[in-house]
Amino acid sequence: MAATEIILLERIEGLGQMGDIVKVRPGYARNFLLPQGKALRANAANKTRFEQERQQLEAENLHRREEAEDVAKRLEGLSVVLLRQAGESGSLYGSVSARDVAEAVTKNGGATVSRQQIILGHPIKSLGLAKVKLRLHPEVVLEITVNVARSEEEAERQARGEEAKTKEENENVLGDLQNQNRAEDEAAEAAELAVQEEGEEAKAE
Repeated sequence: MAATEIILLERIEGLGQMGDIVKVRPGYARNFLLPQGKALRANAANKTRFEQERQQLEAENLHRREEAEDVAKRLEGLSVVLLRQAGESGSLYGSVSARDVAEAVTKNGGATVSRQQIILGHPIKSLGLAKVKLRLHPEVVLEITVNVARSEEEAERQARGEEAKTKEENENVLGDLQNQNRAEDEAAEAAELAVQEEGEEAKAE
């Protein structure tokens, strides 16, 4: 099928800048770029229309970019915690989606973010810290941290750089502590027995 020629109304990553005339797959133009108002079909009428409205479009784009930059400053360094149930290996029962991240950012970041602005190649399916990008504007992208944990305490440990412990690791730690306590008890008993033996020897003399 022949490619569709369009005029970009904003910067599109991988395609071009505002005003560029490019060719894309018909489905991409029909289902996304055109209905989202990101492009016009590159016919004679629309080319004339774009040139007539170019200054206004550029001014509107500049205003939106400045607003996005202000939001980016507020969200810079943001880390959001998402609590989820997970198995012994750290795999989630379910996943964390772009919608989940957007809701967490909106709740904790003081700025409304939609799931379409979350750049998430695939859902998050394990515990830990994940770097996620937000596209607030075609020219404004920032990175936040998503901390997926089973509890607030675990999230705090992960934020400090400690990995989430599996059930097996927790049992190993408990076993080590029990062994240490047992060794200390045995040492104390041996010391007490030695003192008793010394006392008995002294009495015998």
